[in-house]
Amino acid sequence: MESTKNYDLEERLINFSVSILNLLESMPQPFGAISLSKQLARSGTSPALNYGEAQAAESGKDFLHKMKICLKELRESQICLKIIQRKPYLPDEKLAPVLNECGQLVAIFTKSISTKTKNMNNRDKT
Repeated sequence: MESTKNYDLEERLINFSVSILNLLESMPQPFGAISLSKQLARSGTSPALNYGEAQAAESGKDFLHKMKICLKELRESQICLKIIQRKPYLPDEKLAPVLNECGQLVAIFTKSISTKTKNMNNRDKT
């Protein structure tokens, strides 16, 4: 994972996806690790793809829905990474930067969704 330089969100999500895929290439091959790897490959790359869809949303409600999907997938990835860490299938020095970035992305999406929801509710009241 690169240093914590500020990137635009799309770039951060793409970099996160690549970090997930790189991490998975070093996973061991027992059944549990294979199962988690497949799940994490899906949930860890999904936010970047869904964020692309959010950028082309047809309405504020559609944008909010797609952002919530991104958040859901990031939270799923975060839990999957914690399971991999506790097993432990990979050393902490490989997992820590990816878990940290995932946590930061969860915080960004949580705040973005909250702000968008608040703005939409305020607009509906006027």
